[in-house]
Amino acid sequence: MTVGFSGEVAEYYAKYRRGYPSPVIEALQAAFALDADDVVLDLGCGTGQLALPLASRVRSVIGMDPEPDMLRLAGETATGQGVRNVTWVLGADSDVPAVGALLGQKSVAMTVIGQALHWMRHEELFRALVPLFRAGGGVAVVANGTPLWLQDCAWSRALRACLEDHFGTRLEATCGTSAQDRRRYAEALQAAGFAGVRETLIDYSDELSFDELIGGVYSAIPADELPGRDDRPAFAERIHQSLPSGPYLERVQVSVLMGRVT
Repeated sequence: MTVGFSGEVAEYYAKYRRGYPSPVIEALQAAFALDADDVVLDLGCGTGQLALPLASRVRSVIGMDPEPDMLRLAGETATGQGVRNVTWVLGADSDVPAVGALLGQKSVAMTVIGQALHWMRHEELFRALVPLFRAGGGVAVVANGTPLWLQDCAWSRALRACLEDHFGTRLEATCGTSAQDRRRYAEALQAAGFAGVRETLIDYSDELSFDELIGGVYSAIPADELPGRDDRPAFAERIHQSLPSGPYLERVQVSVLMGRVT
């Protein structure tokens, strides 16, 4: 997994990255029959957008991420919410075998990966995860909508043009959200031995203020490319001037791709 979301980027991530609507959490619980005896692994957990709402439905959650600042902020949020059954672990997808050795085989009900699989070697990861799951357990790959600058609306196209001009490059990476990405992941799950591979789609809409929009942009820029603190007001104003007037309606389609062990 590539690491580049430290420092202020992690702060923006914690504050502005959208969470997951309750139907997503309910779909995960139903698909893997999660209950109060279960352990869930949230791989690439970020600042806890999935780990924290899942914690109330299971015995414990292990939130694993390769970025210490993400875990620090996740822990602070958990403390603020009174959530005490999440363990935050510094690690990447390559560390899954060590987690399995620690927990033992057939001890995990679900591994959830939210908008982070594109940083991982997913084929190797899926194979490494298989021995961890209890009967009926498995993997859920959750994509929380396309990036802000790749959506099919006027404000998103204007945002993309401004960002491409600033960074001098085409912005085409879908971060694992495209239909092609999901097909690749589904095929890899099947090849690793997961059964009943299927996708559930959940749609919702939200309105973003400009502050929320620019905060979401900052949360996705690697730390070494984030405009300096003194340069950020001018950067933000340039983007603001390029966009139609807000608020900015965002139509989000969440993809929950799941495969179970038998």
